[in-house]
Amino acid sequence: MPRSGRAAARAPWLSALLWAGMALWSASSPAAGNMGGDHPWKLTVGEYLYAAYLGTDVNLRWREAGTDGWLGVYSDARFGTQARLGADTTIQVAQYLQVQPSLQLATRGFAGASVNVQLGGSWYGIAGLGRTDARPYFNLNFDPNDAVTLGAGHQGEGGRSYAIFVVADNRFHTQQRDWHLNVQIPDRGSHVTVDILRKSGLSDAGPIAAWGFSVNYDWSRWFLRLAYDPYQNFSAQDAWRFAGGVRF
Repeated sequence: MPRSGRAAARAPWLSALLWAGMALWSASSPAAGNMGGDHPWKLTVGEYLYAAYLGTDVNLRWREAGTDGWLGVYSDARFGTQARLGADTTIQVAQYLQVQPSLQLATRGFAGASVNVQLGGSWYGIAGLGRTDARPYFNLNFDPNDAVTLGAGHQGEGGRSYAIFVVADNRFHTQQRDWHLNVQIPDRGSHVTVDILRKSGLSDAGPIAAWGFSVNYDWSRWFLRLAYDPYQNFSAQDAWRFAGGVRF
């Protein structure tokens, strides 16, 4: 994953203002819909805690009928600031076959695309391929972008689901692999999603192998996320990520 860029001023008051606004908005709005199904817009603010500095990500996403469009800005004192936008959709080719293409653009000349295929019903297999133009990019997906994805999953009754998959670099010969075990558990009008990460390969610190995780808690209008990512983006630094947002 290409990385570049030096210090750029960030505004800490921006993150504080957005967090406060989301909390007030969520507290004053009645719950509605099913995990945001009636609310096509989703605003997320994330804070990234590194050893010596912080990063901030602000993201606005729109979703309707299986199609997403989004735009966002990431900024920290070391990488600088990068704006990005993207879109993805789900195409139901046949009863048991879905194709999911995506496109992403960002400042500094970055462009990337991917396509995933899902085959099956309640039990399914997944395969995907991603490619970029290798321009400077701060990867917020945290998996290799120029990679192949392979996995399988099960969608149970009531929203309970399980999936295991690997995202592996197949372009730059880094041996980078991110294995994910993802479990979603419904809980009385909300749901919890737990993702266990095992990553390995060449990083800025040399060969690594480490464990990470993320936990998401979703209500009908708002959500919270906590994650720990060792050697984030296969760099030499670990990161804690805190994020929250509101649907409207």
